[in-house]
Amino acid sequence: MTDRPPTRDARVERFVAAADAPRLDLLVAERLDLSRNQSATLIANGNVLVNSRREKASYRAEPGEEIVVTIPPTTSREVGAEQIPLRIVFEDDEVVVIDKPAGMVVHPAPGNWTGTLVNALKGRGKPLSSLGDPGREGIVHRLDKETSGLLLVAKTDRAHRVLGAALAQRRISRRYAVLCWGHLDDDETTIDKPVGRDPRDRTRMAVIASGKAAKTTFVKVARFDAGDLLRAHLHSGRTHQIRVHLSSIGHPAAGDDTYGGGGGRKLVGLPPKRHFLHAAWLLFPHPVTGQITELRSPLPDDLRAAIVRAGAGAVAENDLDPLATLGFFST
Repeated sequence: MTDRPPTRDARVERFVAAADAPRLDLLVAERLDLSRNQSATLIANGNVLVNSRREKASYRAEPGEEIVVTIPPTTSREVGAEQIPLRIVFEDDEVVVIDKPAGMVVHPAPGNWTGTLVNALKGRGKPLSSLGDPGREGIVHRLDKETSGLLLVAKTDRAHRVLGAALAQRRISRRYAVLCWGHLDDDETTIDKPVGRDPRDRTRMAVIASGKAAKTTFVKVARFDAGDLLRAHLHSGRTHQIRVHLSSIGHPAAGDDTYGGGGGRKLVGLPPKRHFLHAAWLLFPHPVTGQITELRSPLPDDLRAAIVRAGAGAVAENDLDPLATLGFFST
């Protein structure tokens, strides 16, 4: 793997400290949506100035002091083609839809430069849209590493532009199967709460007033002893949105160690680091014809075994598509 020359100029951000501002590294991380380590590195390297002077990471800015942050240009790494098998559920000259397995990262990033979906897509030797950042070619939307299911990829720039606009206009429907701990009060629950980076832990997201608008509708499909099988409909696409919203009402996704659902993992037999969240139903307007393309993905083996165990007889062990049996795809 080789480095390419920087592709972007340095970015300069300016803001004024408010009253009761946290220490400088936390303040910069919060305002620029960075990790605390990234913020501390910028401060240590002299890229953060408070009223034109350098300060330590622990410094607490006075109200009205101007903070200027210079973010150096990044050096992009060449994303190599890798021969990684993929399950293709739909493909034509414009788009390809992948049924992503749990454990696969969508695009390269520090700590995951190889083995990603983009590496695998490049390994197929077929066209991908060139829009977007290097290493994210063709990616219209993402799934978390441990979330499985349907993911839409653009093969042409035209398709990427059209699908990106359709996603922004909420004309792409993504519905997820999720098993939550405990029982929701109503058959249909809509959570409309802003989601943003957790100021206490930059690796997590949280419901916070300064976050971005996020709305999820949950429809109860089945009730089991341990929890409910839900159909989650995204009205927005924030990072970890479904998981954060469920956690915010005290019913985290089963197996979700990050947001409080990992404690009962053994009750449904989920493997380590696996949460019960699967992108099972995708509907999108084709970027050329405009016709609605509908695709479904049955539960992978680990989640199918978990739902059989959670159902305690309500789901047959030999049922290859329990979502269909339980009415998940009913409108």
